[in-house]
Amino acid sequence: MVVSGRLVAVAALLALGVALVLPSWIGVVAATAVLVMLVCADLAALARPEDLALSRQALTTVRLGRDADVELTVVNTGTRTARGMLWDDWPDSAGARHRIRRFDLAPNTKLRSRTTLTPRHRGDRVAGPVTIRLFGPLGLAGRQFRRTVEAGLRTLPAFRSEYLLRSKVRRLQHLEGRNVANTRGQGSEFDSFREYVAGDDVRSIDWRATARATDVLVRTWRPERNRHVLMVLDTGRVAAGRVGDGTRLDAAIEAALLLGGLAAAAGDTVDLLAYDRTVRAEVRGAAGNRLQPQLMHALAGVVPVMTDTDSAGLVRATLERARRRCLVVLFTGLDAAVVEENLLPALPVLAHRHRVLVVSVVDPEIAAAAAARDSLDDIYLAAAAESALAERSLVQESLRRKGIEVVSAAPDRLPSLLADEYLELKQSGSL
Repeated sequence: MVVSGRLVAVAALLALGVALVLPSWIGVVAATAVLVMLVCADLAALARPEDLALSRQALTTVRLGRDADVELTVVNTGTRTARGMLWDDWPDSAGARHRIRRFDLAPNTKLRSRTTLTPRHRGDRVAGPVTIRLFGPLGLAGRQFRRTVEAGLRTLPAFRSEYLLRSKVRRLQHLEGRNVANTRGQGSEFDSFREYVAGDDVRSIDWRATARATDVLVRTWRPERNRHVLMVLDTGRVAAGRVGDGTRLDAAIEAALLLGGLAAAAGDTVDLLAYDRTVRAEVRGAAGNRLQPQLMHALAGVVPVMTDTDSAGLVRATLERARRRCLVVLFTGLDAAVVEENLLPALPVLAHRHRVLVVSVVDPEIAAAAAARDSLDDIYLAAAAESALAERSLVQESLRRKGIEVVSAAPDRLPSLLADEYLELKQSGSL
């Protein structure tokens, strides 16, 4: 049972009346009896908790940084009016607002209470119990109970680089409309015939077509469509490093979403693998408009794990999922010690069978520190930053010598540069 401030006020008034009219034990007992009768009458007219039916949507999705309204429906199925308050409980990281609501429900009526959620992190959150406090018609006393109403909130990645997708797709369509690779290279497909001109490779002459025509015809080739792109996200401790307002993994997810949308627009099949020592998330065989929602839901709850990535296991898992030659985009860090000890020994096996592209995030604060020379402390800090940048350049050169391309940029530029690199591979027929 719960009591309200109104009961305290009534008790104070009765005590004042006893003190002024009948200051004795008889007056105290009489005032107490009146107060108890009022409370009992209020409780007797109280609506029954089991007459309130609560429901809401099982799962609500929202992108990080946006608001979502979760609606709680309360139906009074009894014969008495239900008066009181309700509290909709959510974890603190959900950023719940407007979750306290007063209500006055007549019999067979419905109430819709909306709680606004602004989550601060990606991932899934489960709603807490709904607390309801019912009061009688006098508002002196009531009952409080909790009801579990299953509901969840899934916070998807923000995907702030989505505005770039339309321009990249237009460029892709332009390239596919005009670009023709004149030589038959790996990852290209037949496009059309044209007349032979001086300088063409004689091996590209199609003698059967020439026999049926009056001129010598050669085959032209275009970048092959319907290719396979496998995006591999390293979710080990390196991905937990802070870069700007988020982590390295957050920046990698942004770039992966833009690349996935662009590859889907090109007609490619896109797979996703998030791995450290075990598979954390996976999307397989997605294409077209279904791809990006699948990627966002799969990556919503992926967080860095505070352990070193098993590079050999990552390569094995990649080879198991990439049976035929494809473009493998590996999102990882380029720390010299980690790459030389773990990644470099394992990558040549992968690069022998597939086209490998390593994508890494650069901390813009390091570049800013390397350029600062205002004080003695800045000079020491700049020396350390220059050393880190030099080590990174050596690692990139080591990867390039093994035939592995590297895309490295700050978080705000990384998605665009990765999309441009993919378009260059498409244009050259290197996929």
